Amino acid sequence: MIKKYSIFLIWLMAMVLVACGGCKGPVPQDDPNPQEQGTPDTPEPADLSLIKQSVPVTDDWVWSGKPDITIHIENGNATDVKVGVSVRYATDKKKEVETVADSVVIPANGALDYKATTTRALEPGIYRASCFVNNKAARHFNFAIDPFKIESAPDKQSDFDSFWQTAKDQLAAVDMNANLIELPEKSSATRKVYLVEMFSVPDDPEGEPVKIRGYYCEPQDGQKHPVIMHFYGYDTQGSKSKCECPSGGTSQYAEFYLSHRGQYLNNRPASTGNPGVTEDCENIYGDWFSYHFGNADTWYYRGAFMDVVQAVRFMATRESSDMTKLFAEGSSQGGALTYACAALSDYPCAAIACNVAFLGDYADAMDIGGLAAETSKRCQGSMTKEEMLRFLSYFDTKNLATRISCPVLASSGLQDGVCPPRTNIVPFNNLATPAADKQYIFGPEMGHDYPKNWSTKMWELFKSKM
Repeated sequence: MIKKYSIFLIWLMAMVLVACGGCKGPVPQDDPNPQEQGTPDTPEPADLSLIKQSVPVTDDWVWSGKPDITIHIENGNATDVKVGVSVRYATDKKKEVETVADSVVIPANGALDYKATTTRALEPGIYRASCFVNNKAARHFNFAIDPFKIESAPDKQSDFDSFWQTAKDQLAAVDMNANLIELPEKSSATRKVYLVEMFSVPDDPEGEPVKIRGYYCEPQDGQKHPVIMHFYGYDTQGSKSKCECPSGGTSQYAEFYLSHRGQYLNNRPASTGNPGVTEDCENIYGDWFSYHFGNADTWYYRGAFMDVVQAVRFMATRESSDMTKLFAEGSSQGGALTYACAALSDYPCAAIACNVAFLGDYADAMDIGGLAAETSKRCQGSMTKEEMLRFLSYFDTKNLATRISCPVLASSGLQDGVCPPRTNIVPFNNLATPAADKQYIFGPEMGHDYPKNWSTKMWELFKSKM
């Protein structure tokens, strides 16, 4: 019986093997061709070091309503790569506006220009954009939205006009006593160059007149010529450096290069070798801005502004000067002195050019920063902010601008941290000059410097009014 049962099992197993003859067992572990079984490839991860980003200048970074920022992204990978893009927006007063984030696919071995903007229109002003790709900074920069609609109303005190008239009356009582020293080595047959020494208002109403200096260029043809006043920026060159001295040059203009009190020709020893200077001069004003800060009647810039008026009065005494064609130009501190020239001079200017001007829009500057704001805070002492701003309002170029109606060329560097762009734009917007006679140049990547085409634009303006 057992034998029959065993034979039956053997037969049954044989039938099962025949029925399964077409089946294959699992692939051995040492199969030399495992991919033939359909196992997918594992993709290589993207090399993020091959992702490059930049933010080029477009539209001078000046827009209306919304920014239109271009973020250029390059992908050096052999496959498409998805990246995150974000832009953080803030005002120039460091107030956060919004952060806009997105993602975008950059094609393999290709590039893409991503357009970034805000979700809503922005108020007129200066803003800061911080652009990132995959959380890596692409660029940080300032841009402008409707800059000529930025408003900061004049905050002149009720005695603003009488304050400056009193200063001018005091100046009129000072004997100019101008001394001209010819500089043969700088002169030519068509135009002589002189060192001029003269007196201006005292630092204190009860003090002695202050001697100031400058270089004067006088045409020699016996005719009257347009007058051009040149004003300098902050004297950061040091007391051992020589000052700019013009040469004979063109006979088309009568020119004056003013060294106002305590700066340039007025703070260097005679051994420095400035042409014509034989007297040792010393700076008694420290860093100038701080001198008698808080007292409008004795502050440094009251005297400096009157030095400007005195220099113009000197030019009016010269036979070669056509005072109906008075022009002025300067950069930084020189830009502020140029505004002062046009606002306070006895003679109306035909046109002026103010590059990255100093001393503007103090009220806003206190929240933005820059040289004037930071120095003011350091010198504030026991004054309240309101008291300090009241004092500064007498010297604010945004208030002086209301007295100016001649053609004006102005500029600012959008990245200027010394004289922030808003402090330049506000005085320009407050000018009484008709819109058709105002020109403004933005340096989108520029800091505290000159725009590349500044000199050309300035001379085009001046010549058009001669």
